[in-house]
Amino acid sequence: MKNLEESVTLYFREGKSDKVYQASLQEVDGGFTVNYAFGRRGTTLKTETKTNEPLDYDRAKKVYDNLIKSKTAKGYTPGDAGTPYIHTDKESQYTGIHCQLLNEIEFPKVREFIEDDGYFAQEKHDGKRLLLSKGDADVTAINKKGLSCGAPAPVIESAKLMPQNCIIDGETVNEMVFVFDMLKNKGVDTGDLPYEERLAQLENTTFGDSIRVVTTARTTAEKQRLFEQLEKNGGEGIVFKKRSAPYIPGSPASGGDQFKYKFYKTASVIVSKHNDKRSIAMELIDNEKKMSVGNVTIPPNQDVPAVGAVIEVRYLYAYEGGSLYQPIYKGVRDDVDTNECQMNQLIYKKEQIS
Repeated sequence: MKNLEESVTLYFREGKSDKVYQASLQEVDGGFTVNYAFGRRGTTLKTETKTNEPLDYDRAKKVYDNLIKSKTAKGYTPGDAGTPYIHTDKESQYTGIHCQLLNEIEFPKVREFIEDDGYFAQEKHDGKRLLLSKGDADVTAINKKGLSCGAPAPVIESAKLMPQNCIIDGETVNEMVFVFDMLKNKGVDTGDLPYEERLAQLENTTFGDSIRVVTTARTTAEKQRLFEQLEKNGGEGIVFKKRSAPYIPGSPASGGDQFKYKFYKTASVIVSKHNDKRSIAMELIDNEKKMSVGNVTIPPNQDVPAVGAVIEVRYLYAYEGGSLYQPIYKGVRDDVDTNECQMNQLIYKKEQIS
C-alpha cells in the first residue's frame, strides 16, 4: 500500500527573526491528522494540531496543503537559509527589503505617548504600505511583503529626483506617497540610526510633487493638537514612534518602538460572491472554515472586485456572529493573501475614543 504520509520543514529569516515551521500529514487509527510545530531556530518548538480528530485522507490532505500554502505565502521556504520566497512563484519579485510594522494600541496608551517626550507622532494615512528603492537610475516599488510591485507613474517619476542608492518607506494614497522613514541614504544604511536622525535626513531629501514627507508632531502640545485634528476630521489614525529607536523590519510579538491607534476599525476580507446592485458578499477564515461576515456595496466610481479577491473594508464593529456593522469599501488589497483574512482580526465591542 502506498505511503500517504507527508512532512515538510520550512524556514524564515528576516532581520533578527529566524524561525522554523514543521508540518506533517500522519496516518492515525485509520484516518489522518495534520500536526505542526513552530518556533525560533535552535529552540524547542511548540507543537499544535489542525485536526482534533482523524479525518479521511482527502480532507486531511486539503488541510495540510492549505497550511503549507499559507506559510509559503508569508515567505517561509524549504531551504534552510530561510530566504523568503525562494523556490516559489514569487521568487523573482523578492527584493530582500522589508518594512517595520506597527503594533496597535488602545486609547489609554495614546495619552501616555502624547505626554512622553521620547515619542514623535504622525498621521496614519489611509492607504497601502509602499517602499521606494532607487539604484543608480531605476526606481523599484516594494510592498509590505518585500515583493516588487506596481506604483503610479507620478510616484516613480518623483522618486527619481532623490539621490542614487536610497530607500524610503511610506504609505501610498491614490497617486501620492506620504513617506516617514529612510532605510538607506546615498548608499549608506541608516537603519541603525535613531529615528529622529533618519527623519532629519528624510526631511532634507528632495522629491517630486507626488512624494511628501509626513508632518511630525514633536512636543506634547503638538501631539495633542494633531490627535484632536485627526479625530475631528475623520482621519484613519495616529502613529507614535520612539525617537531614539533603530529601524527593525517585521512586527514585534509584543511591545516595540512604533505604535498605531485607529479611530475606526478595518479588516481584510475575501469576496465570496457578487450580489445584485453592486453589492458583494464577504467572508473570513475561522479554524480553516470560511465564515460569512455580511455584504458591502461597491461605490459607482470603483470596479467591482473579482470573487476570491482580498479587499479592505472599514467598519464600526462586528456582531458576535461575525457580521460587520456599517462596512464601507476601501479597495482591493493585492499585498494581502487570503490566508491572512482571519476572523480573529475583528473587533466586537465598539470602543470609546474620546
